[in-house]
This record gives sequence, C-alpha cells and structure tokens, in this order.
Amino acid sequence: MAADEKFRDSIGTIDTDGKRAWVFPKKPSGKFYNYRKIVSYTLLLFLLVSPFIKIKGNQFILFNVIDRRFNIFGFPFWPQDFHLVVISMIIGVVFIALFTVAFGRIFCGWMCPQTIFLEMVFRRIEYWIEGDRGAQMRLDKQKWNADKIRKRVTKWIIFFIISFIIANVFLAYLISSDTLIKYITDGPLLHTSTIISLLIFTAVFYFVFAWFREQVCIIACPYGRMQGVLLDNKSIVVAYDHKRGEGQNGRKKFRKNEDRTALGHGDCIDCAQCVNVCPTGIDIRNGTQLECVNCTACIDECNTIMEKVNLPKGLIRYASEDNIEKKAKFKFTPRLKGYSAVLIILIGLLIGMLFLRNDLEANILRLPGQLYEHKEGSIISNVYTFKLVNKTTEDVTDVSFKLLSHKGTIKLVTHKNFNVPAQELAEGTLFIEINNAALNGDKDKLKIGVYSNNKLVETTTARFLAPRSYK
Repeated sequence: MAADEKFRDSIGTIDTDGKRAWVFPKKPSGKFYNYRKIVSYTLLLFLLVSPFIKIKGNQFILFNVIDRRFNIFGFPFWPQDFHLVVISMIIGVVFIALFTVAFGRIFCGWMCPQTIFLEMVFRRIEYWIEGDRGAQMRLDKQKWNADKIRKRVTKWIIFFIISFIIANVFLAYLISSDTLIKYITDGPLLHTSTIISLLIFTAVFYFVFAWFREQVCIIACPYGRMQGVLLDNKSIVVAYDHKRGEGQNGRKKFRKNEDRTALGHGDCIDCAQCVNVCPTGIDIRNGTQLECVNCTACIDECNTIMEKVNLPKGLIRYASEDNIEKKAKFKFTPRLKGYSAVLIILIGLLIGMLFLRNDLEANILRLPGQLYEHKEGSIISNVYTFKLVNKTTEDVTDVSFKLLSHKGTIKLVTHKNFNVPAQELAEGTLFIEINNAALNGDKDKLKIGVYSNNKLVETTTARFLAPRSYK
C-alpha cells in the first residue's frame, strides 16, 4: 500500500496507542452551515411536536410495540397491517440507497438525528460554555481548578437535562403522549417501571452525545460501511479537487505576491482548516473516507480561506470523482434508473395496498378441536370464533353477519348485534348452520359479509366442516 494511503488502515479518532483521540472541531460557519441549521431545526421541531399532534384523535406518529398500536402520519396501523410497515421500511431503505448512490452520505450530514442533535444542540452548547476549538483544547489540558469545574459541571448538567427531555419525547413515541402526560401528572412514584426506563434512556442519550459522539457514525452505524458498496465514480460527494489543489508540485503555504502557478503549486495553501473544522477528525484532502458524513463544514471553511487569499472558491465542493478528473457533468446513470424504477414500483404497491386496506378487519375461524353438529332437518352446524378490529376513530355500530356464498343462518352466542369501539378489538363466538343439500363437500369455503347498520363493510372467508356423505 502506498504511504499516502496508510491512513485508511485506521480511523482518525483512535491514536497509535489504540486510545480515543478526542476531536475538538472548530465551530463551523458559512452558507452551507446556515442551510443546515434551517433543515436541522425544522426536523428537530418536527421530532419534538409529532407525538403531541393529533389527527382525528390519532397521534401523528406512534410506535407502541407493547400494545401493538402504530400510527404513521395520523393513520392507525395494527399487527394485521404489518406487511404495510415492512413495505414502508423497504421503501425507506431503497430511498436512502438511491440518494447514497447519487449524493453520498447526504442523509448523515443533513437529516440524521445523531448528527442533528450532536452538531446543532450539544456541540453548540459546548461552544457557548467552553469556547471554540482552541479554548476547548486548553481547557482539556488545564488542571481541575474552579474555572474548569464550573464549566464542565454546567455543561454536564445541561447535557443531562437535554438528554432527559429527548428520552421523554422518545417515550412519547412508544407509549403515546397521552399516557406520558398521565404518568407525569400522576407522579413518578406511581409508575416506577416507567421512570426507571426513562432514566435508562436518558443515560444512553447522555453517553452517546456527551462521550461517544462521532464514534456512533464511525464505528456503530452500518450506513458508513454501506456507502462503500453504493458509491461509485459518478456519485456526488463532498470532495477535494486534488487536481486544482495540488498542482504539479503539491500544496504550499500561502505567501503574498508569489506566482503559485509558475512555481507549480496548487490552490491549497495547506492551512489545515478543513481538518480542524471536521467533526469526525479526518482530512478531506485524502479523498473519500467512510468517516466523512458530508456535513459540508470543510466546504464552508475552505471557501472562507479562498476568499481571504483571493483564490476561486470551490476547492472543496460537492462533486463526483469523474467531475474532478474528467469535468464530467452529473448523469442519471442506469444504476440510478434501476433504483428509481424499484422505488416507484414499491411506492405504487404501497399506495395500492393502502387503498385496499379495510377500516374493519374481520377474522372468523373454526373453534379448534370442535367437529360439526348434525341437527334436525339435515342441518349441519359449525362453531366459530370471530375477531373484529376497528382501525378507525369512530365506533362501528349494530354489527351483524350474513352468509353470502350459501343459504344458511349465522347465530351469535349473544343473540344480538353488537358494536366495535373505535380502535378496539371485538371478539365472540357464533354458529353457522347450513342445510346439507347446499354443501358441495366435506370442507366448503364460505363467504361471510360483515354489516354495520345493514351496510356491508367487510367480507371474509371460513371453512365449513361437514360429513363426507353430504358432498
């Protein structure tokens, strides 16, 4: 391996002794950083308020695994709709893969909750309390005096409070905001298991954002490894224009009034500001690396330096390797077309399934271990259990069953119609009685209609057991 490629044998946050090399990034600023702040705080606002928004009585987003209740954009989903959730997750994976092929890890730098919380919340608080890169490095080496204790303890307390708030919001997604508010008003002593879970979540978030930090993106997150498979020479990533930056004789420190072109040096003045501002501690001039999250901090910093030394901006920019090497423009490649086609098909499939999804889910099954009963007048009777799931926010009233495929009767054990409350499950037992003359075999397939106020709202099927002699 070439000497200049040895950096790929290790990661920038681990030193030669195998210990953690703490990253003290310079506070970013510039056009892209301002855009990122707008995107980040919009997504943060969405994350914080979504559990408390209701649409027709449904929480906007809910992932209640314990009670098996899920809401996505206000639409309720039940375990019976799990196939829709699976397809939605596959669509998400294909969508991210498509954007990775086209634009690299743009999701990581602009939309990932880990990056948003770390860079736009925790590190900004750190800059406010401890100062910029240089001040933080001096504070780290400083002995534990009153000033260091005051700054560090203040930072840790604020970090813990924010982690506690994040844990509460996270819990609202899992148990619903109404339940969370009820637990808060009841008092933590009445819900010890919940407060213990809340403190565990708080500790995890505190550990991640106060200490583990960029290691999540570099070590724990599998997406960084996935990008190595998905990226190619045509993918647009945050890239250093080595042809322009290195020239024939490499980079060189800036000196006034010198002719860098005549000396054969590129536009890179080797100021290392792109390295100092990087939140994962890499040198973007080494090329595409798995640690790079495409946060654009190096673009802003390099553009600022280029402006100061009267050189063209864009030495570090969004570009593909082909764009740098061959000045090739972005093209919609066959690979991108393939991913797009798969994505369109999956979205179409999901939309179709959503339109076919019934508001009332009905399941009628023969009671296990029970045979048929032979009654007077050649009547064959089977006993069934039924489950009706109301997926809407309104009660389904005056529910009854009717046979659609055969002549016969359906008798409820309660001997009366019933209601299915909103977002609830109704269960019961019923008997189906059919004359043997209407049966075609020992296991006829019945079609059963579910009616509400004499209006057909759902159909389902069930098997009917009869003596073989009545085929």
